[in-house]
Order: sequence, then C-alpha cells, then structure tokens
Amino acid sequence: MTLDELRRRLDQLDRQLLQIIADRQATSREIARVKRNTGHATRDYLRERDVILGARGTAAQLGISPEVAEAVMRLLIRSSLTTQEQASVAAHGTGTGRRALVIGGAGKMGGWFTQFLRSQGFDVEVADPAAARADAPATADWRDTSLEHDYIVVAAPLGETDGILRQLAERKPRGVVFDLGSLKSPLRAGLEALRQAGVAVTSIHPMFGPDTELLSGRHVIFIDLGHAEALSRARSLFAPTMAEQAVMGLDEHDRLIAYVLGLSHALNIAFFTALAESGEAAPRLVQLSSTTFDAQFDIASNVAAESPELYYEIQRLNDFGAESLDALARAVEAVRSAVSAGDQARFTALMRQGHEYVKGRRDAAARRA
Repeated sequence: MTLDELRRRLDQLDRQLLQIIADRQATSREIARVKRNTGHATRDYLRERDVILGARGTAAQLGISPEVAEAVMRLLIRSSLTTQEQASVAAHGTGTGRRALVIGGAGKMGGWFTQFLRSQGFDVEVADPAAARADAPATADWRDTSLEHDYIVVAAPLGETDGILRQLAERKPRGVVFDLGSLKSPLRAGLEALRQAGVAVTSIHPMFGPDTELLSGRHVIFIDLGHAEALSRARSLFAPTMAEQAVMGLDEHDRLIAYVLGLSHALNIAFFTALAESGEAAPRLVQLSSTTFDAQFDIASNVAAESPELYYEIQRLNDFGAESLDALARAVEAVRSAVSAGDQARFTALMRQGHEYVKGRRDAAARRA
C-alpha cells in the first residue's frame, strides 16, 4: 500500500473508533436510566477497577502498552460518568415550574451556574451588565427585576457581592439567596443583613472552575448561617450530582481556604517569581526539564494566567490569610536552614513528616471512595 492509501486506512479506523465511542456514550445514557430506576449509585469504583484491569490484560495480549490502554479507558470512563451525571440531573427535574435569578450570570461561574440550573428545568433569568451575551432571558440590572424567584444566586465579583447582598436584604426576597464567593470574610455584613431581615440565606463555594463538566470527586462547600431550610434547599440542587458536599461555618471555611487556595496560590507565585528572578540562570532554565520541574511548572503556568486582582483578593481579604502565608514562610526557612547548616537529620525529618502527611491524606481519600 502507498503512503496515501495507508493514511486513508488510518482515517477509516479513526472514524470507526469515534463511532464506537458514540455508541458507548449512548449505552452510558441507558445505564444512567437503569441506575435511576433501580436505585444504584451513578459511580461504581469496583466496576471501574475491573474495567481498567481488564483493559490492561487485553492490551498485553494484543501487544499494546497496558499504560496506554489504561489511560484511554480512564478517559472513556470519565466521559461516561459525565454523560450519566448530566442525564441524572436532567431526569430529576428539580427546577421544573420554578424560577431562578443569577446575578452576574454572564460571568464565568455565573454562566456555569446558569446552565446548571437550566439543566434541572429552572426558568433562569440572568442579571448582568453584560447580559446580552448570556444564553438566557436577561436584564442589565438586577434591581429592575421583581425578585419573585425561588432561588437568587449572587455570582458577582467578590468586591461587589457584599453590597449586592446588603441591597437584597433591604428588599427581603422570598426565595433562597446564596452567593458563590470563594471567600466569606468580605461578605459577613451582607450575609448577616440578610439573616437579620429574615431572608432564607446560605452561602456556597463550588470548589471547581467554570470549565468543569463532571462533578464526581469535586467538592461543594455550604456555609450554615442558621437557616436550615435555605441550607437544605441549596444542597438539594446538587443532590442529583456526584459532587461531595461539606457543611461548615463561615470562619472554618475561610481558615481552610487559606490553605487550600491561599497556600497553593502563594507557593506557585513564589515558584515562578524565583524563576523569573533567577538572574543569569533564567535563559538556560528554558532549555532544561525534569519530571518534577515540568509538573510544577505546568501548575504554576496555570496560576500565572489567572487574574492578579482575584488572587490578591483571596490573599488579602481572608481574615485567616496570614496564617497560611506564615506557615509557608516557616516551612521554606526550615528547609533553607537545614541545608545551610548541613543538617541532614533535620532535612530527612521534614521529608518523612511530609511523606506521612501525604500518605494519610491519600488513605483517607481512598476510604471515602
């Protein structure tokens, strides 16, 4: 066969592969229906393990890399889970006959939440100065709406959210009100104003970005502000998904977020700052790589592409933000001093302490799964 004929053959095989994937997706939707009707959980980790081990075994028999086979199967499993989760959300029809308002719905997370609510059958209205871009009935200013909604979601920038919450408190809407802020410290006054006004208020923090499709393994944090019904109704929105729900108080949330977001952001900012200020080594660094360096560089690159204004707010506006930054400074100094003093025992102790912590965290995650 000529090169062109071989390429055409490859094109045919690729099309067959894609058709098989499409058939697999259709079967996944049918599996989702059967699971709902029989009360089975959407995710079955034992079944996933069997599928992956089976794929590795078959790959070895066919002379294919087991690692490649596993990577492909994990991708297909994730795609199937996404299909099943979306089918579950739509089938529950939680929002059928009900209305929701998303303030800031033309933004990234606001847009995600708008689509999420629409997939549940809600009649969603978007209120945003950029509302013309929103794929939903829209208005530029939420203050022009009746606020006769079952849910009011505040997805505005963090610096604007507290003011919106205070203004909502003055109008005392009948529906459940919650924000999507990644920090709650700056929103204390607005959330308290709503509580004092007798509004059904809670606060949530989706621990994922706007490009997320599959919620399995993702966390959604719900802040208990003392209104049980508001908390319950907000949590019910995620009941058809595989998201892991956590309920906590406002202070506990921000103290944990100081580490989960603040520490990880600061670590990567320090990493690429050190590289950028490495002097004569900087030009040569682009020519070298290692497994650890490349992995860290990829994460740091994602952080560097984010909004400096948002990341500054996450560091500065958190009442507990200094706690994680101080912990980072102490940790860096511990490593530096151990190396400078030639203290191998201290360096080894730091490594072993980290190993035990990481192992414990992974074991806990495995038990939850």
